[in-house]
Amino acid sequence: MEEREISKAVIKRLPRYHRYLGEILESGVERISSSELSGRMKVTASQIRQDLNNFGGFGQQGYGYNVKYLYEEIGKILGLDKQHNMIIVGGGNLGQALANYVDFEKKGFVIKGIFDVNPVLRGLSVRGIQIHMLEDLKDFIREEEIQIAALTLPKSKAEEMAELLVRYGIKAIWNFAHVDLQVPGDVLVENVHLSESLMRLSYNITRYEKEHLE
Repeated sequence: MEEREISKAVIKRLPRYHRYLGEILESGVERISSSELSGRMKVTASQIRQDLNNFGGFGQQGYGYNVKYLYEEIGKILGLDKQHNMIIVGGGNLGQALANYVDFEKKGFVIKGIFDVNPVLRGLSVRGIQIHMLEDLKDFIREEEIQIAALTLPKSKAEEMAELLVRYGIKAIWNFAHVDLQVPGDVLVENVHLSESLMRLSYNITRYEKEHLE
C-alpha cells in the first residue's frame, strides 16, 4: 500500500501532542478525550481528531484516548523509539548549551561529541561529552555512526562546514546558523533562526500595544 502523504502542518503539531501527552501521563491521567486535550493544547478537538486520523486514529468514540498508548505511538511516528547519534559542530556558548540539555537523551538523541577549531578547547568536556578538533571529524562520523549534526557556527563558516558534513556522510543538519544552507536533496535540514523567532515576538508585542494602549 502506498504511504499516505502527511502535511507539514500536521507533522509540525506532532511534537506538541507528544509533549502535552507526556505531561498528562506524568500527572497520572490514563484516558483523555479530544475535547479535554483540546482545552489543554488550544487546538480544536476536530483538528486533533483529523491529525490523529492520518495515522489510524488511536481513539474510540465515547472512550477517548489511552494516554500512555497514544504517547508511545506518536513517539514511534516521530522516531523517538530509536537512538539517533549526533554531534555538535561549534563548541562556543550555544554549542555548549545544547550539550548541557539532558532532555535530548531522554528522547533518543545521543550527543556523541562536540567539534571545534579552537585548540584551547581540545580535550575539554561538557557534561562528559568531549570536544574534538575538526581533523577527527571524518573518522568520528563513520566510527560512531553519526546521523545528525547540530551546526552552531557563525554564518560565515556554516556553508563550508555543511558541505564538509555532507561529504563525510551526514544526512541531517540541525542548523542554528543564520543562513539557508544549500545541500543535496537527500540531506535534511531543520533551520532554527533564533533572531526570526525574536522578531515575531517583537511584532506581536507591538501589535498588542497598538490594540490595547491606543
